[in-house]
Amino acid sequence: MTLLVLSPTTNDSRLDFARQVIRAEAAALHLVADRLDGAFLRAVDLLLPLAGANRGRLAITGTGKSADIGQKLAGTLSSTGTRAYVLDATKAVHGDLGMIHPDDVALVLSHSGESEEIVRLLRPLKELVGAVIGLTGNPASTLARLSTVALVYGPLEEVCPLGLAPSASTTAMLAVGDALAFVLSQQRGFEREDFARFHPAGSLGRKLLRVEAVMRTGRHLRLAPASDTVRAVFAHGRRSGRRTGAVMLLDDAGKLAGIFTDSDLARLIETRQESALDRPIAEVMTQKPRTLLVGSRVAEAFDLFERLRISELPVLDAAGRPVGLVDITDLIGLGGVDPEELLPEGNNLRRTA
Repeated sequence: MTLLVLSPTTNDSRLDFARQVIRAEAAALHLVADRLDGAFLRAVDLLLPLAGANRGRLAITGTGKSADIGQKLAGTLSSTGTRAYVLDATKAVHGDLGMIHPDDVALVLSHSGESEEIVRLLRPLKELVGAVIGLTGNPASTLARLSTVALVYGPLEEVCPLGLAPSASTTAMLAVGDALAFVLSQQRGFEREDFARFHPAGSLGRKLLRVEAVMRTGRHLRLAPASDTVRAVFAHGRRSGRRTGAVMLLDDAGKLAGIFTDSDLARLIETRQESALDRPIAEVMTQKPRTLLVGSRVAEAFDLFERLRISELPVLDAAGRPVGLVDITDLIGLGGVDPEELLPEGNNLRRTA
């Protein structure tokens, strides 16, 4: 796709040109997708063992803008189950080849396949790794010829108006690298829990965790029989752990019968219903509160907190017995909850399932 050089004097012409750039890169990716062949599958087979406790990793190298793409691909591959790292092409021939393990596979990025640093690196690199995968646009290049497997996306017209700055070619490298990463993760059965394990500091990864990773348990829970009076529950139901405003109330079989909060207690006093303090708490508790099952994701808790404006979620086992509690204050640090939008604790638990 040939770009039209438009006058930059009007907003419309600048937007038109920007759209042409994006459409030209999209057209280039269509060409690259159609050019994938059996070499891609051979590359996948070489990379499949690079996971878990295996010693081998994927060493990614390139120069210039290709090196920048390599940095991003190393992050994508590592976070989706393929152990990868960046090998600086210049530093490699000055000692950094010492980081290579014989079980490693090298992914070498070069559009021309003839970059001076890459050509100089290829022969010593081949002697140290198990295989070399070349990613290039030039099927006749030194890189394609010396690689164990050559991923050739073919000739592409750069979308730079001068035809010089890497653009369509680097987009192609990124797309093929992403395709490798996601085909590999799919073949390995990489799951959301695996992604979360590799992203413990990210809000996205944490939301993918199971609620067991964040819920309160044991001494941090407030539990009481539903047959107890309100006064007895609050006089004897204290716990030494983290404070929560919700008491989970149990029936004779130990299953969750309802929930009662500090705010519910305050409401009784404010409305002068002191006589209710000496009656069974079952008469004033919230029956059938919103709950989560063991194994639910933290993202589901976020959704319920935000959508229903509730503050606590009991976590039940398959038999309906409470085994934990997710408190909204414990999730603020995980992202996705605006503390300024939170209602007072327990203010909204009188919603039924």
